[in-house]
Amino acid sequence: MTEGSTATGQPAAGAADPHEAHLTRVVAIRHGETVWNAEMRMQGQLDTALSERGRWQAGRAAESLAGEGIEAIFASDLERAFDTAEALGRRLGLPVTPDTGLRERHFGVFQGSTYAEIDARWPEQAKRWRHHDPDFGADGGETLREFSARAVGTCTRIAAGQAGRSIAIVTHGGVLDCLYRAAAGIALGAPRSWELGNATINRLLYTPRGFTLVGWSDTAHLEGETLDDGSEGDPALKVGRR
Repeated sequence: MTEGSTATGQPAAGAADPHEAHLTRVVAIRHGETVWNAEMRMQGQLDTALSERGRWQAGRAAESLAGEGIEAIFASDLERAFDTAEALGRRLGLPVTPDTGLRERHFGVFQGSTYAEIDARWPEQAKRWRHHDPDFGADGGETLREFSARAVGTCTRIAAGQAGRSIAIVTHGGVLDCLYRAAAGIALGAPRSWELGNATINRLLYTPRGFTLVGWSDTAHLEGETLDDGSEGDPALKVGRR
């Protein structure tokens, strides 16, 4: 009989579950709203700040997660994500570890333009972006395939290094989209049917086999609608309800 287990192979009472040592609980959070989100303007890796509403959302998310047992916080170093993470860090008394691998996708020439301007100025490129072409990257930017490898690889590295713990990852809509696809086994080119609203809370588990989904797009803490601005090429929509 294995030490710490019963004759049925189950962990003995009071013994640690051996699987727990290899499991990381991940709370993934999109940054709060920015003025550019509300304007439907492509941010990419341009460094934009939270709006007043975004700061409120960050505070609400922090309060909501106060009892989650989070032990470490990791965030994109871009201001909108890092400031959202710092709101959580202040509430929990934890430092925030920045990681450039958690940055949003680099959208090259699209960055700084509204989605309508992108459609008008670069119609062929915009069509490939909106159809989730894995091998498309706007001039000067990352392809979706390159971005997904970087985003999921970074989340995997972080989660694998925190085995047995509960962590928060504060990042961007594009990173969360890639993470959802990886966890659910959905192709990069498939249409999106899941929400990526600002300051929404998403829960996953990580084991050496990869990520699995636990819960997605929790908006209860926001007391109403939050914006999914369509930065992944899909139509903008409101998340939650009043």
